[in-house]
Amino acid sequence: MNTDERAVPGTTAERPASDGDGDADDPGRGSRDWWHRDHPTFAALSGFFTGLAFVILVPGLWAAVLRAFFDRDTAEDLFPFVAVVLAVPLVLIAVPRTRRFGRYMLLGMLSTAVVVVGVAAVVVWILIKAEG
Repeated sequence: MNTDERAVPGTTAERPASDGDGDADDPGRGSRDWWHRDHPTFAALSGFFTGLAFVILVPGLWAAVLRAFFDRDTAEDLFPFVAVVLAVPLVLIAVPRTRRFGRYMLLGMLSTAVVVVGVAAVVVWILIKAEG
């Protein structure tokens, strides 16, 4: 029994591929469509690593943009507004279609923040111990 025979109405298995390139088994279905439809960890892995990259890149890019357009004092005053991006995974969690991706994105964001803060705390502790 292939995926077409056990497809649920309205799922991607019933809809034709929109990218236009087919594979050898079924020319009507896109070759990249199997990954999104059949792989159980696609949303989890992509969400987690998106959250990881999000925590690392967004604050840095926000600081660079602020520094490029404003003087130093104004940029420092506006930097806390980067916390607004925390709403992105919350909105993804609220929408049923993106709920799994949003959960793992939030997990990636939180675990990255915990690791960064933990490593910073250990480094500061080692530096203080070494000085005294």
